[in-house]
Amino acid sequence: MEYRKFKDTGLKTSLLGMGCMRLPLIPGKGEAIDYEKAEEIIDYAYEHGVNYFDTAYVYNGGESEKVVGRALKKYPRDSFFLVTKMPGPLCENEDDVRRIFNEQLERCGVDYFDFYLCHNINEYSVDKFMAGYIIPVLEEYKTQGKIRFLGFSSHGSPELLEKFAKLRDWDFAQIQLNYFDWDFQDAKRQYEILTNLGIPVMVMEPVRGGRLASLCPEADKLMLDYAPDKSIASWALRFAASLPNVQVVLSGMSTMDQVIDNVNTFSNFQPLNEEEHRIIRQAVEILKAKTFLPCTGCRYCIECPMELPIPDLLSALNEYNLSPSPFALMRVFDMEEKKRPENCIECRQCVSRCPQGIDVPEALGQLAKLVRETPPPPR
Repeated sequence: MEYRKFKDTGLKTSLLGMGCMRLPLIPGKGEAIDYEKAEEIIDYAYEHGVNYFDTAYVYNGGESEKVVGRALKKYPRDSFFLVTKMPGPLCENEDDVRRIFNEQLERCGVDYFDFYLCHNINEYSVDKFMAGYIIPVLEEYKTQGKIRFLGFSSHGSPELLEKFAKLRDWDFAQIQLNYFDWDFQDAKRQYEILTNLGIPVMVMEPVRGGRLASLCPEADKLMLDYAPDKSIASWALRFAASLPNVQVVLSGMSTMDQVIDNVNTFSNFQPLNEEEHRIIRQAVEILKAKTFLPCTGCRYCIECPMELPIPDLLSALNEYNLSPSPFALMRVFDMEEKKRPENCIECRQCVSRCPQGIDVPEALGQLAKLVRETPPPPR
């Protein structure tokens, strides 16, 4: 496993970190995590050198923190870095901050967190974090040793990122960074802002919620022709990890195949060479020529008043746009009537919560039209 020194602390984090937002679920049980499968994945990652495990208060309704804490309990506490986050929108006052933090300690079964973040700084949430009662409490916990390193994650604009990054002397920051968003969502500029401020970067969504694990037949062929023994996803992970100010590349691994492939990528890590960068640029241009939405499946939009499965619906639309076929709409045809896109009331609550700025009602309108006009395929 490849490791990188963390500032001047003498500590080393594994270059591959395990993101715990997409742990395997029990079929038909909503957000319920399959603990046995999740523990197998976490154990394999740990036993193969991964020492950075990232969860959050809101993941899986709080179950992610419990599962991660329970799975890691068998290992020496100083042999891994446990990471979680404070959800600003859920904090109306200082008491909420303290209650949530103590609940997190209890869920994870620990006395302290190694890395702790202000979660998801964006135009919608930043006012809560700037209100003056969240960061001072977290700084207090850091002084007490309950937090070792304090940082933040951002889905906001580069301007907002820079403003928040200059608010205090942050130990690290986490941003969405991958080869498609390097230009598409100004990830390059965000990386440069943090690098110029001397803030180490933790990368989230390096494979864009799985979207860069398989691009399209033409783009995939470019990569497979060059490196037939390497997965398409490994190119995305290596892109992020090749940047010198990247401390950890998080991957939301939900299957054993994924964790084995990712561990292999980072066990004999090779930065991208010039030819591989050229191939990636060419693949991105091919992908841009396709029509698709930049949904990462983060699920911030799921508090829909109509209870629509928005990430699933957007994924279906992307699949259709990339490969127009009735089979791409199969998951929508199979949904309950009340879950289908035509039930969107255009309240736009989802738009204000979407880190990618997707006009969800417009997209659902397009999908509803496709479903209405496309005959279901034969069974």
